[in-house]
Amino acid sequence: MEHFFSLFVRSIFVDNMIFAFFLGMCSFLAVSKNVKTSLGLGVAVIFVELITLPVNYLLQTKVLEPMGLEFLSFILFIAVIAGIVQLVEMVVEKFSPSLYNSLGIFLPLIAVNCAIMGASLFMQQRIGMDPDNTQAITSFGDSIAYALGSGIGWALAIVCLAAIREKMEYCDIPKPLKGVGITFITVGLMAMAFMCFSGLAI
Repeated sequence: MEHFFSLFVRSIFVDNMIFAFFLGMCSFLAVSKNVKTSLGLGVAVIFVELITLPVNYLLQTKVLEPMGLEFLSFILFIAVIAGIVQLVEMVVEKFSPSLYNSLGIFLPLIAVNCAIMGASLFMQQRIGMDPDNTQAITSFGDSIAYALGSGIGWALAIVCLAAIREKMEYCDIPKPLKGVGITFITVGLMAMAFMCFSGLAI
């Protein structure tokens, strides 16, 4: 249980997909203009992570490794992610058309979101780690903790940036920095703030 909790907290704050690895930056920067839209995309990413990563863990440990087919992992991971994203897209379109319209092209693009594929590949690397390592993924439960933490970390990052960008609409920002310029500066400052978690022994 302690390892499960450690992996979960670490994947949110220390190994944050945005601020530690800068994965999923395209949708992170493009959608983070509105808190409601960002929250919707964040929840969608959490859901996709929570299903795809444990499924990919089972594929890796129960199918590919025993059969010596590890070289197929990349293709299979992509197929699983694409299938789950298609399911999420259909559900969002049916139950929340306004969110579906506001997310636009970025909802189907979750399928190629680097953060989701990155989480599966990091999970694959961590399977062979020493079980005493706090980053090791040694069971199906660990894969769920890592998936949930990674998704929440990405969602937390995009919602925080959206909230800051909404407030900045009312600020007197120098003209050359308006738009993308001040957004990049804000993301850099947020990444530096998250670096304070890297020294924590969780």
